[in-house]
Amino acid sequence: MATNNNPSNAPSAFEREQIIGMMEKEMEYRVDMFNKLTHTCFSKCIEHKYKESELNMGENSCIDRCVSKYWQVTNLVGQLLGNSRPPM
Repeated sequence: MATNNNPSNAPSAFEREQIIGMMEKEMEYRVDMFNKLTHTCFSKCIEHKYKESELNMGENSCIDRCVSKYWQVTNLVGQLLGNSRPPM
């Protein structure tokens, strides 16, 4: 990996702060999405009275389908929003 020692190409302090802020927002978004996914699929697929210590076949199948659908919808919405955004 080549390093660039040209200080004129280095981001300014303001640009670095913006990059870090965007990275933090991205991490918050991903954690929030994971929490929503977990809550949604758990509520939908897992009985509130625990009978066994592990998931049964029906719960496993339900969770697999729920997660798959959640990601499909998330990707579709992302694509639709990306297509409707004006060019920068």
